[in-house]
Amino acid sequence: MFPRKKENERPKTEDRGQKTEELQKQIEDLQKEKDEIFAKLQRVAADYDNFQKRSAKQITDSVAYEKEKIIKALLPALDNFEHALANSEGIADAEAILKGVRIVYDHILDALRAQGVEQIEAAGERFDPAMHEAIVQQSDESREDSVVLEELQKGYKLNGRVIRASRVVVNKAPAAEAELPADDDETRDTQ
Repeated sequence: MFPRKKENERPKTEDRGQKTEELQKQIEDLQKEKDEIFAKLQRVAADYDNFQKRSAKQITDSVAYEKEKIIKALLPALDNFEHALANSEGIADAEAILKGVRIVYDHILDALRAQGVEQIEAAGERFDPAMHEAIVQQSDESREDSVVLEELQKGYKLNGRVIRASRVVVNKAPAAEAELPADDDETRDTQ
């Protein structure tokens, strides 16, 4: 009464063995692929780390180089000041000293222009809060309202961006005198 073993059971165990071998091979292949991907990931992480270090160094070097360029551009102006100071001791003529100072001023301005710095025009221009800082308001009836009357300190832009606003005196048109109400007897309270 026991069930008989069928003859086709034997091939099932062979099929299982084959499937086991195939699965084992797939596991080995996947393990190998995982190891390769992990190695690539480690290389990419190391490359990224090196990139970050290299980028930081490049930025530092670039800033140092730009500082050096600016300083080298300003050194001749410093030399001109030294010459002006050395030669001004024996000069009684203020015109010669003024000429020397003008040369130094122009030299510094040229060095700044070469770096992308430009002066902001202010006197006679319409007041612009993005470019001007109003320090004082004065009233000049001959001038239009909100016009810069005087520039107290020059403003500068670097590559089109304001780095220091011009400090200015702005015209404020006088307000028309307010009319006072007439003194009518009718509007007064009498007691």
